[in-house]
Amino acid sequence: MNIDYTAVGKRIAQIRKNCSMTQEQLAEKSDLSNIYISHIENSRSIPSLETLMKLCSALDVTPDEILLGTKQDMENYLQSDIQNKLLLCTPKERRLVNGFIDLLLREHEKNGKKDAVPE
Repeated sequence: MNIDYTAVGKRIAQIRKNCSMTQEQLAEKSDLSNIYISHIENSRSIPSLETLMKLCSALDVTPDEILLGTKQDMENYLQSDIQNKLLLCTPKERRLVNGFIDLLLREHEKNGKKDAVPE
């Protein structure tokens, strides 16, 4: 599979603009230089995996949205990621994770935030 870095740069620029963000703001938020952001958006530089993840975090998108142009709900993405990690755990570790989640939910309810989504 070949990655079209011209399309990747255009997607980053479009997502950035949709967020009403300048290249300077994105650079600051992602800890990159605005010149490097410009080079990525104009296909003069190919971002590393680390850079791509910084951009995803700063733009609040998943990598597939930048790489493939397919938007995936962040909540579903995270659920899938957690589910995949749980598959690697032992039954004992899964029980610990389950207990931790129960504890978080009880604390969440105790604070009167039953309908709010935890950050």
